[in-house]
Amino acid sequence: MEFFRLKKDIPFMRYGKVTTAISLLTFFFAIWALVHNGLNLGVDFTGGTVLEVDYPQAAQLDVIRTTLEKTGLPEVSVQTFGTTRDVLIRLPLKGNTNSAKTSDTIMAALKAQDPGVTLKRVDFVGPQVGKELYDNGALALVVVAIGILIYLAIRFEWRFALAAIIANVHDVVIILGCFAFFQWEFTLTVLAGVLAVLGYSVNESVVVFDRIRENLRKMRKTSIPDIIDSAITTTMSRTIITHAMTQMMVLSMLFLGGEALHNFALALTIGILFGIYSSVLVASPLLLMFGVKREHFIKDTKPKEGVSSDGAQV
Repeated sequence: MEFFRLKKDIPFMRYGKVTTAISLLTFFFAIWALVHNGLNLGVDFTGGTVLEVDYPQAAQLDVIRTTLEKTGLPEVSVQTFGTTRDVLIRLPLKGNTNSAKTSDTIMAALKAQDPGVTLKRVDFVGPQVGKELYDNGALALVVVAIGILIYLAIRFEWRFALAAIIANVHDVVIILGCFAFFQWEFTLTVLAGVLAVLGYSVNESVVVFDRIRENLRKMRKTSIPDIIDSAITTTMSRTIITHAMTQMMVLSMLFLGGEALHNFALALTIGILFGIYSSVLVASPLLLMFGVKREHFIKDTKPKEGVSSDGAQV
């Protein structure tokens, strides 16, 4: 389905060097943010105490934060969970903090502020478990990237696979760099969003690559840059429809989903925006740099001069 069709191809590859330079600058800035600031890891990765409490009416988060700050507990995170009456409280592991004592201190402060509050559950994540989750999350990112690389190398050709994986890594590093620069909390839900972006981004690359491969076989007398421009232009309607619908859903989670989904939706929002950019203006120019040619997909069936089609000398 197409909402519109452009009659003239947009010369994306004419600006390939400029867009690649912008991508490099953004990529290095994200690397700097990760090295300089580091990720603000949540309780899932660092260990700590997690409490879920229920209020008889809509919870006032600012009042709860102020109440807990007076107890002297450091870096308490307060957010709604599910409904406006359910509140999730996270406290990172600090020193020799005792989970039972911490939960008793928090509940005593909350009940003093509102006697109707009830404790629904309390969980304690040890530092060893947090480290294992962090290591397993990093391993998941590496395994997904390798799987994408193998899939694209089999389906297309190694130049396409390398261009796509560089573009996907670019998206992941940008997301992580944003979280590091602004010190947004990085949790397991954010990691799930990053993995979702990897799959989403590679899908966009596959659509463009499919059209490039098709054009290589059909447009025999056209230059490679013009073939890539045509492929991107003809898929633009589909790209706009797909990404607009997806972005509408993600933005609804971002603004209406509450704090529990906020950072997850934020990671998806950044990933979708840069996923469009990288598929069109990073992966495609990289194909030109890697020297993709028509001969990589079309074998020359014409007999050489002095040799018949069956290989006999004439």
